Amino acid sequence: MGMMSSMRLSLLLLLALKWGFIFVPSHSFLYNEVLALKAIKKAIFEDPLSVLSDWNPDGDPCNWSGVICSKYHDHVLSLNLSHSSLKGFLAPELGSLSSLQELILDNNYLLGTIPKQIGELKNLTVLDLSVNRFSGPIPPEVGNLTNIRKINLQSNGLTGNLPPELGKLMSLVELRLDRNRLHGPVPGSNQANVFASMHGLSASHTNKTGLCWLPELKVGDFSYNFFDGKIPSCLLHLPRSSFQGNCFQDKHSSLQRSSQMCNGGSAKKHGGGKYKYKHFNEESKRRQPEWLLIMEVTTGVLIIVFCITATITALIRCSAKPCAKIPWKKTTNWKDQMAVTPDGEMLKNVSKFSRQDLEVACEDFSNIIGSSPNCIVYKGTIKDGLEIAVVSLCISEDQWTNYFDFYFQTRVADLARINHENTARLLGYCKESDPLSRMLVFEYASNGTLYEYLHYGEGYQLSWLRRMRIVLGIARGLRYLHTELQPPFAFSELNSSTVYLTEDFSPKVVDFDSWKMICSKSEKNYGGSLHSFFGSFGQRQMDIQGNTFSFGVLLLEIISGRPPYCKDRGRLVDWAMENLHHPEDIIKLVDPELKNVKLDDLEVICSVVSLCIEPDPSKRPSMQIISGVLENGIDTSEDAILRDSSLAWAELALSS
Repeated sequence: MGMMSSMRLSLLLLLALKWGFIFVPSHSFLYNEVLALKAIKKAIFEDPLSVLSDWNPDGDPCNWSGVICSKYHDHVLSLNLSHSSLKGFLAPELGSLSSLQELILDNNYLLGTIPKQIGELKNLTVLDLSVNRFSGPIPPEVGNLTNIRKINLQSNGLTGNLPPELGKLMSLVELRLDRNRLHGPVPGSNQANVFASMHGLSASHTNKTGLCWLPELKVGDFSYNFFDGKIPSCLLHLPRSSFQGNCFQDKHSSLQRSSQMCNGGSAKKHGGGKYKYKHFNEESKRRQPEWLLIMEVTTGVLIIVFCITATITALIRCSAKPCAKIPWKKTTNWKDQMAVTPDGEMLKNVSKFSRQDLEVACEDFSNIIGSSPNCIVYKGTIKDGLEIAVVSLCISEDQWTNYFDFYFQTRVADLARINHENTARLLGYCKESDPLSRMLVFEYASNGTLYEYLHYGEGYQLSWLRRMRIVLGIARGLRYLHTELQPPFAFSELNSSTVYLTEDFSPKVVDFDSWKMICSKSEKNYGGSLHSFFGSFGQRQMDIQGNTFSFGVLLLEIISGRPPYCKDRGRLVDWAMENLHHPEDIIKLVDPELKNVKLDDLEVICSVVSLCIEPDPSKRPSMQIISGVLENGIDTSEDAILRDSSLAWAELALSS
């Protein structure tokens, strides 16, 4: 009897397991993939179009925007978030989407490197990460995508050599790598392959590396990089335009970069440059008809005469009228016209760049590294190899007025007088009318923003010592701007996204988004009064107390690793206030993963934060006082590290 009961119980259990398996909600099969999708969403810190608003943890992931699942909702087959204006990073957890066939994330603002975990997507057939801001090398793990047919990585900031592992992608039909900063030779086939073919060995006996092993490759674009050497013969079936804008030096190459750009190390510095037109068509020129040559000469002479006449006429008119009257695009009740001297006395010592030069330096304005509703920031390299950041004002010609133009000149002159090691240096400006162009040219800090290091997986590079040095650098820069520069200067915004880091992690504060006021102002706001327009803007720009408050928030962000605001936790300041006034609790403000924290430094930081975020602006101390407190209280010398840190040598190595 007992045996019969046991058998019945076993049978019931089997039935329960069977039917339980059938009725388990479909998303339970997606557990790892759901976690991967959540990680992908978490790595996105700006979603202006609310594309991911329906990515609800309690809902069915197969109903989320851009997600396509298999018939039975047991695997994610496609992730398509094209043209979504998403800003963030590509989470390495995407490697868990093991059944993914399409990953399409083009035309966004994705930053950082392409994670090596992408090589785990063995079923992937389409990879499109084009028109983003990815940097760093193409991971060799891409060679593991054995089913891939299309790879599009164009218009990013990718660097390093092209991985020869791409030769393993036997199904690859289309490969687009144009408008990046890749350098070195284009790998055709390695020496082992050559040796094997010479001795009649089977290809299976060697590692297939190099693009000559791609039997299906029909489309390839390698243009506007820094590839050098010779174009592999196996790729000569591709159009010549697929290789232009590089550093190739063989008879098949044309429209290459100048030798100065190629030999000056610009490729390794991710630069841009002008292109050298090789004379591959000299033979056709020699066969030119004589009548065509006469027509060209005649046309050239007429153009020169016309230009000389126009120049003389313009000079006569300018001598009669010292300044031009530029009509308003919109009338006001104050004045219909305002005299504006183009590039007047205030800009005489500021370098002026042409739009064409900046377009070449920034790879046809394809290398976008930042944007806002008011401006776009491009990265480029000018002739001498110096890396630059170009801030282009976003405003249409019909909105542009005399006041705006005068403000632009005033702003350029104001920025040009700033000269401190912890602020970005203005190199010049661009001001042209066709098309309307108003741009600022700054020096570029090559290590990205402080925000990127704090909030996406790279915080481990910011040791406590390095963070303290960043704090002191920002404080010194603000002290210079607020108290040493006359008249004082205040940033329109101060946060971790406006702090750029150099190769040695020295901070440089920038003011790329200073156009908010000018873009939002309208006739009804300033009532047609020149004084009210510039007075109100100047008042906001001189908001020293606002900068001081922002500096306090930035200190909290640096020690805690938390953003100033997030939907789940609210404002960082509100959370910090609970612990700031209790000395025994201030350690709770520190990122738990941060090692070698010096409590003496922490106490100084917390006392300064309390002063900076004082609700009454008039009670906030000046940056002269704040920087003095920090410099006297925080010791970043090597002797101090050796005394106080049990991992002193590792700390020194990390911060050097």
